[in-house]
Amino acid sequence: MLRRSNYWLVALLLIMMSRFVGMMLFPLADTTEPRYAETARLMAETGDWITPWFEPGVPFWGKPPLSFWAQAAAIKLFGLSEFSLRLPAWVVTFGIIGLVWRLATALFGAKAAQWSSLIFATMLLTYISAGAVMTDTFLALGTTLSLVSFYLVRLGHSDYWRWGFFVGIVIGLLAKGALTLVLVGMPIFLWLVITRQGFSCLGRLPWWRGIALTLLLVCPWYVLAELKTPGFLNYFIVGEHLLRFLNPGWGGDLYGSAHKQPLGMIWVYWLQASFPWGVFLLLGLLVNWLRDGSVRRKQKVLLSHDAWFLLLSALTPMLFFTFASNILWTYILPSLPFSALLIGHWVTQGDSSVLVRMRRLTVALTPVSLTVVVILVAMGSIPLKTEKELVNSYFLNHKEKDSPLVYLHTLPFSARFYSQGKAIKLTEQELIALSKKNEFQQIYVAVSKNESESILANIPFVFRTVMENKRYKLLVTEAYENDSE
Repeated sequence: MLRRSNYWLVALLLIMMSRFVGMMLFPLADTTEPRYAETARLMAETGDWITPWFEPGVPFWGKPPLSFWAQAAAIKLFGLSEFSLRLPAWVVTFGIIGLVWRLATALFGAKAAQWSSLIFATMLLTYISAGAVMTDTFLALGTTLSLVSFYLVRLGHSDYWRWGFFVGIVIGLLAKGALTLVLVGMPIFLWLVITRQGFSCLGRLPWWRGIALTLLLVCPWYVLAELKTPGFLNYFIVGEHLLRFLNPGWGGDLYGSAHKQPLGMIWVYWLQASFPWGVFLLLGLLVNWLRDGSVRRKQKVLLSHDAWFLLLSALTPMLFFTFASNILWTYILPSLPFSALLIGHWVTQGDSSVLVRMRRLTVALTPVSLTVVVILVAMGSIPLKTEKELVNSYFLNHKEKDSPLVYLHTLPFSARFYSQGKAIKLTEQELIALSKKNEFQQIYVAVSKNESESILANIPFVFRTVMENKRYKLLVTEAYENDSE
């Protein structure tokens, strides 16, 4: 028989196993996952562990290599598959959960630690990122490790946490860049000012040796990357860190497009990313916050030094990106461990029967709902923007003398990944010129379903439809109308 106190661990493992199964079943969906997956695939294929490549001959200067290193290593170990590419993020998420549990245990005890771990694991963005090919999970590991280490050192815990602070900085700098310094430094500085702690507690960290360790582990890659592909540092530091933040329509992005959003949209993203627990928090506050006799006690809890640190660590990503328009909802991920710690502590302090029922219902229904979504996507009931099936159909049907897979006008990242770089992008004129060379017996073309009629009207081919997915039709040439000329 399981002890009652172990039920939370069983629930946590079931949640993570649900994601584990899902990441084996889902194809990579455009755009983020296949873009980063293709970069990792090229790293594993070429053996170039210094420069991530966007495509052969085009260096990817948008992100440091830590996530690509992990994904390429997984490919080497387990072969090329969605599972191997997603496995590093799943393992990293377990690391973040462990850090949440450790800090919650030190601050609030076992019960709050159990709730905080469950809440973090069942937040929407956590669940998605736990089995996704992306860089933000590694950034969140780095920032969480640094902030948790700092506060455990402040509480007087063992010496290895003093070094954990700097290891977290290293992870963040190699996963995302200088943003790490903001997400770690800003909450610590604000906490020192607001709580009037003074800066003496900073002396508990081995700054000189820690900075030396950080530079030793981080600088060699940055130097080698600039030497190997000159221009990297200017693009990455000036473009990705300054222009992307200051200019919502930044046109210098070499690898995608600007994500212009209204100012303050990052707060809406927090509600989405923390779902259902952010909504649960607001509803719970509405039910319980102003109950008679509870206001003073809850003010005392929220104004404690511990709660201020968690609150500032949770709010920093939103505060920093409030006046930025070029943002994505994944920027919220470093906030979620500390949001979960606050919510986990709060729900264990609740003395309302309504609150107790709400939290039990939420923790029961959330993993069930997420698992249902996993099953529906795996069955195809929820279509994804992926070219896996179309590319597989091409490889199944094409013969040795047939053309490569041609996409007209646009080449989705998932097509690039699933074709292992063999799919190509052409215009109508280039396609016609290709056909006139008579190099191929048949030409396979993927055309946007929304534009297929207008595009095909300008091309002198007779086509047969092989298959179609959510976005594209796969066509093969039956004949060229001017063959007799």
